[in-house]
Amino acid sequence: MQIYQIDAFTDSAFAGNPAAVCILSEKMEDDWMQNLAAEMNLSETAFIYREGKNFNLRWFTPSSEVDLCGHATLASAHTLWEAGEVSSEETIDFDTKSGILTAEKNEKWIELNFPAEIEEAADIPENMTKALGQIEIVYSGKNRMDYLLEVESEEIVKNIEPDFDLLKKIDTRGIIVTAISASDKYDFVSRFFAPNIGITEDPVTGSAHCCLGPYWSEKLNKNSLIGFQASERGGTVRVKADGNRINLSGKAVTIFRGELLV
Repeated sequence: MQIYQIDAFTDSAFAGNPAAVCILSEKMEDDWMQNLAAEMNLSETAFIYREGKNFNLRWFTPSSEVDLCGHATLASAHTLWEAGEVSSEETIDFDTKSGILTAEKNEKWIELNFPAEIEEAADIPENMTKALGQIEIVYSGKNRMDYLLEVESEEIVKNIEPDFDLLKKIDTRGIIVTAISASDKYDFVSRFFAPNIGITEDPVTGSAHCCLGPYWSEKLNKNSLIGFQASERGGTVRVKADGNRINLSGKAVTIFRGELLV
């Protein structure tokens, strides 16, 4: 079985969000996949195997399985095309816990079609603002996975130094913090914290943009936007809102490939 490490949502090595991608020769036990994800110790390890015309796709953090992951899906599509498992002209259909997700090449970009994860206004949980450094929150909402917090400026987003012990006490997959971009290159910026699933800060989070895209599309009255995730590694995600679906586009770079011996 082949395993790859891919930097997703970037066109440069050692940037974006790294994901491991394991092309399975057959369906494997959950415990085996979880142990390998812990061994890889990346924010996500993707496991894919062919089922008819589609590919089954699952995602594991070092500590748990997740229902939706954008950067590891992008990395998986990139890997299948690069490994010759699928022709570059062919659309890939992934069968996942979040339904069928598609990936196709659009020149140098990989375009993913995902469900929109629209938030609804929600109260801020106790200790959240304290955990984020008493920042002033303009808006707070929640979808089925995460909290979305809008703050007043990009500078606030970039300067947050979370108390992860406090954040871990909040019952949620993750916390998205976002603001309008101060740069003409981007429409909005964000960061994503998920200590409950073993990720303190995720470098670039596709699934968070399934919420950010519809949110900023409505607020800015724009259908197509560009988001920048302002983590230490950083990464760019193009988003296009389309009702209850959303298109996420990014690039990817292969860092290494190898053969599993276990």
